[in-house]
Amino acid sequence: MQRKSGNADPFRCSFCGHTQDQVRRLVAGQEPGTFICNDCVNLCSELLREEEPEEIEEIDAEDSAQKNILSNFEQTGALNALFGQAGKINTENTIELAAHRCAELGIKHVVVATSTGETAVKAAKGFKDQEVTIIAVTLHAGIWEKFAAPDPDKVKAAEEMGVKFLTCTHSLMGNVGTGIMQKFGGVNLTDLIAYTYYTFSQGTKVAVEIVVMAADAGMIPVDQDIISIAGTDTGADTALVIKPAYCTDFFSLKVRELIAKPR
Repeated sequence: MQRKSGNADPFRCSFCGHTQDQVRRLVAGQEPGTFICNDCVNLCSELLREEEPEEIEEIDAEDSAQKNILSNFEQTGALNALFGQAGKINTENTIELAAHRCAELGIKHVVVATSTGETAVKAAKGFKDQEVTIIAVTLHAGIWEKFAAPDPDKVKAAEEMGVKFLTCTHSLMGNVGTGIMQKFGGVNLTDLIAYTYYTFSQGTKVAVEIVVMAADAGMIPVDQDIISIAGTDTGADTALVIKPAYCTDFFSLKVRELIAKPR
């Protein structure tokens, strides 16, 4: 999908207004575009300690981390987000972060997992100011009844914004190997790869899988980095920068960067 190019605006602290380049960390809120910097967090913490010192001391650091989105800048300047919970609640933030990194890297292809087409529509809106091709990959038709089939209205809306849809055999989980395993037992070797990616997140596995599917269909180049967006069950909570590969050359695929994932 060809779009008008444009520079992504820097993320800013919603309290002090400092940009991502002026602070050490930004923590994203649940509402898209809402952030707080480490300086403002420290200031709030000091004020709370003065008012409620005993209660603040009892807050468990791990529990607190689970309730927030943790973001930090690497030396490359990339903003990486760890979401406190998985699922579609993170869709807008995931797409916003992916679009920002896409603009920084000059990436031209985005692959997004979508069941009904809803996430594809949101991705099209999120990348509307960039010259990118968006490939929306659905579940294969054999599991539409069990999970979700594409919604014709949502697919039409996404296609009108230039999104290209792909429905085909899953490269890692849900293929001929799955059929053999269900009939005769044993282990499907591609499932082992899939479950290894699951140790990072469900979205990580799906993000890798849809890139291979899109590459095999000839819809994305394998000699350029792309961005892949996927999630846990529905929506989006994971975004990766990936160098694609065909299924026959799977281990040439490289996960270059983590943009966002559930913690």
